[in-house]
Amino acid sequence: MTQTESCCSCCGTSPAAAPVRRGFLGSLIAWILGIVALLPGIGSGMAAFLSPLGKKAQGGLRVRLTSLDNLPDDGTPRKFPVVAEKANAWTVSREPVGAVYLRKVAADRVEALHVVCPHAGCSVDYKPGESGSEGRFFCPCHLASFSLSGKRLDAVSPSPRDMDSLEAEIADNGDVWVVFQNFQLGTSAKIPMA
Repeated sequence: MTQTESCCSCCGTSPAAAPVRRGFLGSLIAWILGIVALLPGIGSGMAAFLSPLGKKAQGGLRVRLTSLDNLPDDGTPRKFPVVAEKANAWTVSREPVGAVYLRKVAADRVEALHVVCPHAGCSVDYKPGESGSEGRFFCPCHLASFSLSGKRLDAVSPSPRDMDSLEAEIADNGDVWVVFQNFQLGTSAKIPMA
């Protein structure tokens, strides 16, 4: 090959070799840019996957629902929505996350029951008693009945367990606080959900 046949005078390569080298370099650069573009997605995916490992198990959401004065002294349950504050970098919003039945069982004691039926997740209703009888909780989806304390009333109940009780406490100022948490449905064991 002579000087006039080469692609350039500096390296002496032939015109046929230049496109192959440019094609290889172009492909290499495209691969590198593609991998660099994937790294943030892979990193955030791994962070989301591994984040539960770094957190301690939470016992639920502690919320103030009402004051003791708002609960009837006769033990009749009242339903209260549970609203959680969700914060991001710019705003704080309040979103409903569930509901709880509260009832005063003594002057200084309150019982809290989750409104979700442990069978299939339907919302349990309260049915007041008629002509002096005690009221009960009733699941309209599968006709399960529960006492005011949340115990199953049916000899053979579609619900695998009693209604889920929640931790409730009365503060010194009379506010009623509940630790709200959801539980797995359809099991006889009361297993908290993450």
